[in-house]
Amino acid sequence: MQISSRFTIAVHVLICIETFKKDMKTTSDFLASSVNVNPVVIRRILQQLKKAGIVEVKRGSGGADLARDPADITLLDVYTAVESVEEGRLFHFHENPNPQCPVGSNIHNILDDRLKRIQDAMEDQMRSVTIRDVMEDACRIISAP
Repeated sequence: MQISSRFTIAVHVLICIETFKKDMKTTSDFLASSVNVNPVVIRRILQQLKKAGIVEVKRGSGGADLARDPADITLLDVYTAVESVEEGRLFHFHENPNPQCPVGSNIHNILDDRLKRIQDAMEDQMRSVTIRDVMEDACRIISAP
């Protein structure tokens, strides 16, 4: 299991939008140059973030802005916006465990509760970190000698 790069790209994009909003239009081309990906990737992520109410996107070369204060956007908000988690479940079981095997026939009973607790813990941690928190860390790192 691995969370796709869409999540970290989305966080990168949000930090860029907020960091550069006073100096320039944060277009998909500009954001793509910072992330070093194709602008199409950025446009798709911006659309997902827009649908979630995290960004506002102006057509053409108008650029993007945050729709909410960075202190009101959590990493969980971003994750939920850009990651495809089927049925709200982070972990996916293999389709057909052998019902004749004592492990195969009980694998859900063995793992379901533990995996749910793991996912809940991850989401709690993501819920406790805002884009503002990440930006503050970025400012410290960027301005360090």
